[in-house]
Amino acid sequence: MPVADQNLEFQFDRRFTELETRLAFQEQALTEMSDALASSRAENSRTQELLRQALDDLKQVRTVLHSDPDNEPPPPHY
Repeated sequence: MPVADQNLEFQFDRRFTELETRLAFQEQALTEMSDALASSRAENSRTQELLRQALDDLKQVRTVLHSDPDNEPPPPHY
């Protein structure tokens, strides 16, 4: 094989290896981002559930604190 062909083949192999390495890093980055997104979505779901529960509790407290005045017994001084 002529030297020029060996040099081109070496350059091709080097570039191909570099592209494979970059692809591996890209795949790893995509996997990490996918995992982070899944974790974020799960946390968001938990936060939404906690907020829903807090709002339900607040509604119950409001109902207890601001019940219909007609249903309350008269104050003791009457």
